Amino acid sequence: MALFDKAWAVRTGGQFVLRIEDTDRNRLVPGSEQQIVDSLNWLGLTPDESPEQGGPYAPYTQSQRLDTYRPVVDKLLASGHAYHCWCSQERLAAMREEKAAKKQDTRYDRLCYGMTKEERAKLPGFTETPVVRMYIPDDAPLVFHDLIRGEVKAPFPDDQVILKADGFPTYHLAVVVDDHEMKINTVVRGEEWISSTPKHLLLYKWLGWELPAFAHMPLLRNTDHSKISKRKNPAARLMWFKEQGYLPQALRNFLQLLAYPPAEGDQELESFADFVGNFAWSKVNTVGPVFDTKKLDWLNGQYIRELSDSDLADQLVDFIAASRQWGDDPDPSWAEVIRRATPIIKPRLVKLSDAWDQIAFLVEADDSVYIEDTARAQLKDNAGEVLDATAKVLATVEPFTADAIQQALRDELVDAMGIKPRQAFAPLRVATSGRKVSPPLFESCEILGRASVLARIAGLRETL
Repeated sequence: MALFDKAWAVRTGGQFVLRIEDTDRNRLVPGSEQQIVDSLNWLGLTPDESPEQGGPYAPYTQSQRLDTYRPVVDKLLASGHAYHCWCSQERLAAMREEKAAKKQDTRYDRLCYGMTKEERAKLPGFTETPVVRMYIPDDAPLVFHDLIRGEVKAPFPDDQVILKADGFPTYHLAVVVDDHEMKINTVVRGEEWISSTPKHLLLYKWLGWELPAFAHMPLLRNTDHSKISKRKNPAARLMWFKEQGYLPQALRNFLQLLAYPPAEGDQELESFADFVGNFAWSKVNTVGPVFDTKKLDWLNGQYIRELSDSDLADQLVDFIAASRQWGDDPDPSWAEVIRRATPIIKPRLVKLSDAWDQIAFLVEADDSVYIEDTARAQLKDNAGEVLDATAKVLATVEPFTADAIQQALRDELVDAMGIKPRQAFAPLRVATSGRKVSPPLFESCEILGRASVLARIAGLRETL
């Protein structure tokens, strides 16, 4: 929603507003507001007006705007479009259960409508502090125009509570009042709010306010086509992607593709600027897109390779430090190793989190290199002889660079000794990395340096 809000605001020269809608006090989660702010900033979708930045219609947190809503409620009560309801939660639950058993409509039965507090108190299921409900007329508008879906018909609504017993408005009243007060002319939200739109249309009509345009976006789905749940799917928390090593531009591009699939032949890699330039609500796919991270992985790899080696190195150093992949008290020299290794692992990276596993061997102590069983098993019977010849060459090769190392070893092991390249270099790879597969061998040797390489060769040689 934020992505499309921001794109539409940029395209039309409007303002993208972040408003914190916190009137449901039972569902507040500590830290969630900051997580919203952090997610938008990380994705490059920074709002133009918000609680942090302020703006002409501050405050932008609904719990700080209670004085704005009460006069509207009083106006609706005075005009007969709303009424007090003293029904207890127990009475409401019993009513719905009874109606459901009879297969009747479970909407509120309007027991309190037209009653005074004293009259209602004489009946069962009374509570001292009332809520305020809308009085939905029989001719409530059920059809409205949607920017994405065209003409939409919603179900007939219930007598919606608009002011709760705690004095806080519900979403339905607060969002209409705030959208009017803040001059919001395009409301972008999820398709689950389609059924609530008739209530909002009525409020705009009763209050004599101009209607905004509505765009109801499709809901994202898991690979099993179930709705993504914040409680069950960690990916519903956007900062999870940062923690996993995804780039913000890749995730943003992925979200663009999900709800706005490219036509055949279109470029899948698309900047936000290009997305804005080609924006049209009619292109939004109304079928709930499946959130499959395989496409995201591919996009992330592409964006990683578009980074300069220097920029990628900076991001890897920051990520590895922040995620503590190198421990709580890393040697400062490791950052330079990461920078030197970045060019050789860049073609293989899918996420930033992949880097440490590939280069950790470069900062291990020479006598602590763990030799994997699969790596040791691939060594031939002549591995000891090959390691001896390798050590002799590397002890004198100058300069100790990847190109010089490769040429010298080819001359001795491949040309002079007649060993096939794969078998000639495998012992050195196992000695230096402990693995059957590692980043480019000769570049790794250059980063390690002569002393470390020779020490690791000696360490493996003693075990053969």
